[in-house]
Amino acid sequence: MKIDYIPAGDYCIPNLELPQESRPIGKWGRMHRCYLETYHPIRFNQLVLSGTLWTYLADLNEQAQARMDTLMEQMKAAEGVIEDLKANDPMAWVQRMNSIQARAEEIVREEIIYCLLYASDAADDK
Repeated sequence: MKIDYIPAGDYCIPNLELPQESRPIGKWGRMHRCYLETYHPIRFNQLVLSGTLWTYLADLNEQAQARMDTLMEQMKAAEGVIEDLKANDPMAWVQRMNSIQARAEEIVREEIIYCLLYASDAADDK
């Protein structure tokens, strides 16, 4: 990696630029960032210093959201939560949907967010 320097008086300052990422990191990315900062600071610093943190968190957010959507659809089908229930008994539908959402979020948190399975070189933290 070649680093360019900008003269500033008697000193040369590195001209560092971070890659631009336009995707949001979302709820899941923010949760994983806090997890990395707290429990895996070495991995967090590696991602920050390499300039790949935002991309890594945006990818993780997309994966987590896709997993969440898949789990919710599977649970709805397995438990028979259909649109007829929504039309006939809205409160029961809301109750079941909240239960499904809470369980799906718990699964996503345990499988993706609070896990370093998705980090490529997590062994460096040990």
